[in-house]
Amino acid sequence: MTINITDSASQQIQEMMKDEENQNVRLRFGVKGGGCSGLSYAMGFESEINEELDTTFEANDIPVVMNKQDMAVVEGTTIDFKQNMMGGGFTIDNPNAIANCGCGSSFKTATNAGTPDKDC
Repeated sequence: MTINITDSASQQIQEMMKDEENQNVRLRFGVKGGGCSGLSYAMGFESEINEELDTTFEANDIPVVMNKQDMAVVEGTTIDFKQNMMGGGFTIDNPNAIANCGCGSSFKTATNAGTPDKDC
């Protein structure tokens, strides 16, 4: 198990995948440097896989691709989708995060602090 995708997030991702031109896309999930806390989450769709750098798996009927280096940082993370009066959005709950920024889009772990943006 690397990440969990809730039923609500799975439904939303499946709807978004229908809009992609290439029907063989996967959800790419991972981290990149930046944000106020040093690391930011990255989500998008990817049709190409680098066999040396990436790993693929399925989570709640969603095909996922992830850089192997990101796996330890996001192990056990849950991706959810919440709908409210202001609209909807994905939420990410990472049990490895020891600090999060105020907006919740960046974090750091005990073993990986990343590089915070100077503008935060």
